[in-house]
This record gives sequence, C-alpha cells and structure tokens, in this order.
Amino acid sequence: MSGSTSPSGRAFVLGFDGVPWRLIERWSDDGKLPNFARMREEGAAGPLESTRPATTALAWPSIATGVWPDKHGIYSFQKLSSEYSHRMYTSRDCKQPQLWDQLSPSLVGNVPMTYPPSEIDGTMVTGMMTPSTDQEFTYPPEVADEIEQQIPDYQISLNYPEYADRLDEFQVAVDGMLAKRRELMRLLMDREDDWQLFFFVFTAPDRFQHLVWDEQPLLEHYQALDDVLGEVIEYTDERDADLYVVSDHGFGPIETLVYTNHFLEREGYLTQRENEGARGALASLGISRDAVVRALNAVGISEEMLVSVLPRQLVDSVAAQVPGDHALYDVDYDRTVAFAHGAGGIYVNDSARFENGIVSPDDVPEIKSELVDLFESVTDPATGERILHVFDGDELFPTDEESPDLVVNGRDEYETRITITDEPFGDTGTYVASHRSEGIVLCRGPSIDAGSELRGARVVDVAPTLLHGIGEPVPSNADGRVLFDAFRDDSRPATSRVDRIDVAELAGKTTAADASDDDFSDVQDRLKGLGYME
Repeated sequence: MSGSTSPSGRAFVLGFDGVPWRLIERWSDDGKLPNFARMREEGAAGPLESTRPATTALAWPSIATGVWPDKHGIYSFQKLSSEYSHRMYTSRDCKQPQLWDQLSPSLVGNVPMTYPPSEIDGTMVTGMMTPSTDQEFTYPPEVADEIEQQIPDYQISLNYPEYADRLDEFQVAVDGMLAKRRELMRLLMDREDDWQLFFFVFTAPDRFQHLVWDEQPLLEHYQALDDVLGEVIEYTDERDADLYVVSDHGFGPIETLVYTNHFLEREGYLTQRENEGARGALASLGISRDAVVRALNAVGISEEMLVSVLPRQLVDSVAAQVPGDHALYDVDYDRTVAFAHGAGGIYVNDSARFENGIVSPDDVPEIKSELVDLFESVTDPATGERILHVFDGDELFPTDEESPDLVVNGRDEYETRITITDEPFGDTGTYVASHRSEGIVLCRGPSIDAGSELRGARVVDVAPTLLHGIGEPVPSNADGRVLFDAFRDDSRPATSRVDRIDVAELAGKTTAADASDDDFSDVQDRLKGLGYME
C-alpha cells in the first residue's frame, strides 16, 4: 500500500450479503481465505452490528445512508398501509440521500432496494427487489442492452423452492449466478474509470446459506468470494482507492419457527375473521385461499400476478372473502388489539393510525408493555429458556410514528414468522439457516491503519467513515459515527474534524421512476422461497 496520509478521494464498497464475522475470522486465521486475511493484516476489520431486525431490506439502506430505518423509511420488504394492505417497498421509499446521491460519478451494481433505478451521475444496475430484466433496471437505460450483449442469460435471482430437494444443482446454480454477477462488476469496471464511488453487492452468500449450512460447501463458496475480493483489491490498489468490504447481517443455523401471531391470538389480542357470508359459503364448499392459489398456479396465474394487474382495493376486497390464514387478510380488525407484519414487526391497532383501529392512542403504552411481557415469557419447551428478543419500536425508531410498535425476533436457532397457525412452533422445512445480527466490515486504503481492530461498528457507521475517509462531509442527521480507529494516527482523516453537510443540500439530486404499478410477482415468489414473507 501507498504511504500516503491524505484521503484517497474515492472509495469502493464491496458488499457480501449475509456473511458472518465468525466465519471470516476463523477461515482467514486458518489461511483458507488469503484475501480476507490480507484485508485484516493490511487494513482495519471487525464485526458489524446490523439493524433490528437484521434484514436485507433495512440494513443495506442503512449502510448506504448512515441512518436507521426511522430516517430512511424502509422497515421490511412490504409497506403496511393504514387500511391493512401492503405493497412492495421500492427505492422511492428511501427518504434519506444515499452515498451515490452525494458522490459522483458513481457506479452502483446489484445493491438491494435500488429498484427502480435512480438517474444518478454515473451508472446504476438495480438488484434485489427488481421484478425482472424485462423491466427498466438500469440507468442509463442503454446499459441493459450492454448487459444483454455481454452477459447472456443475466438474471436478478433464482427461484429457490425449485432447488429444495436438489441441493447439488442448487450449488451449481448459485455458482453460476455468482459468476454472472462478477461479469457485471467487470462490465461496470470497464465502462467507466472516472468514478468517486463504486458500490457493488453480491447477494449469493445469503441465498446459498438459507438452504445450505454444511462446512465444506460453505467454505468452497467463501473461497469463491475471496477470489472476487482479490480482484477488487488489485483494482482499487491501481486507483489508490479506499476499499470497504461489508455485509448487511450475519448468518447462523435455525431449527424451529415461532409464530408470533399465534401467541397474539392465544392471549386474545388478535381475532381471526369468522367464516360468515361469502367466506362461510366458500368454506362450506371446501374453498380456501390455498386451494384457489393452487388452481390459479395450475393454469399459470400467480396471486402476485393478479395483484400486479388489478387495483389493490379490489384485490384486498376479494382476498378478504376467501378463507385462509393470511396475517393481514384473515384478521378481524374490529376485534383485534395487535397483529404482526413484516420482519418481526408488531403493531398495536391504534385508532389514530389504522382505519379500523380499536385501541385509543392513550392506551398504546399499556398494551405495548403487556405485549413485551407476553413475548418475553415465550420459552423453549425443553429448556425453559427465553427464545425471543423483544425491542421497543420507540427506542429503535424514535423519529417516526409510523414505525412498528415492537420488533420481535428469534434468539439463536429460533426464527419468527407471522403466519396465523394453530401451533406456536413449526418445522423450518427446507430452510436450515437464517440471519444473525453480526456481519462484517473490513477496510483498506491509503489512510487506513494496518492491523487495526474495529470494535462496536454498526451498519450506520459505514457511510460516515467512508465519507470522512475520502475527505467528504457527513450528512448532519447521520446516526452513524466515524470509526476513527480505522485510520492511521498520522493520516488526515485521523487528525481532522468531521465536516457536516445539511441533508437538504443533498435531497433531490437524483430521481427514480415510479414502480408502484410494476409486476412484482417474481420478486414475491423469490422472497417467499427464502421465507421472508407469506
């Protein structure tokens, strides 16, 4: 590395979705990941604490903005409305300027939650949440033609349920997806060299680990990631750029599903809709939502496709008449005090917030306290140990009244789900592992201190540290802090104060097309396949 103590002026963010620190630490210590080991020896590194919940949809925007979800506005994959319906979150929902809004030119590739693409100064290829490559998924639009010509059969993601019983084929498919993504990274590298920010994410590790948690195939996959890292190290060295390697969250094995809505129903906080009128007639005929979905699928029509082509109000109305166990459609809100939605969110049915709310705003704190006691009392049937983490939404998200009232997530090998069921616990099925809170951060560059250990780093600290490290101001409302331990004592970032910029000066610099009417059926199928939603 160069002996320069001045900011490099440019930074590369290499994202590996779902990579936990303990695997990087162990395998780099063992010499099995030489490029990760090099990052630790020649730069600064440590675990990176994720959002709560530790979920892709929240965490990547927090990495790219330096703020928690209450400021960037994304709490899950689906946005809950006051009418008890939901739609997919898109890039338009992010309220906080992201790194590529401040730094230019920028090259942005495969970053989750960037669809539809923003008109940035540079190039953007959207990632997770993109319906398909048939949609406009690049900016400028002509980049899609370049991808089609240079990377045949490029795809956004895989249909994971297809591989549930074919794990050998799944590994081959994930390897192929990783290779295509690497070709995209190289396309962006070749397309433009005069960039200030290069932000590229590989989501393959997260996808792979949901279905495979065996040592040898995991190591082989991580060695492929290590090879990608080696290429990026060489690329950034040639450009004297800072390199940040980050993951949005960690990963670990799961064994049991915990159904939060079951406990709400059992204790009288949630009431399912009764099968009366049209619902009763359909139920008497044995017609359920599952039966309808199976019949539609048999003729090539998915429920998501119907959602995409029919008005949301009509879909909600029809869906509410078909019996089932959906966490939104099958709840009687006139008799429900609280319900679960999204990635661990618990919502009190507040009359000031929801259309059919029955809880007075004055009573919300008392209800929340009761719910905390309820979920903290859920224990492992065999050991009697608590199995749920319970967080107060007002503490996690203090600036947004529309945030979840509570966040409830599983501890260790327990995973929460929101489906309404008769049983409190369930088998994980094809899912063998899921998210943990501890991801990774490794950085290397002209001003980075070799061999430094980063302690207490959080996803919101990445953007402020990156910006200060390259001599750029940090947004004044950032929740994250600059990780000064990352910098050499004699470097300019270590010896200079943090400049601030009013976030209003950054807002509106880029725009994204409206995606509210797009067909998200493939996205929802993929998310269901990963267990992220019903």
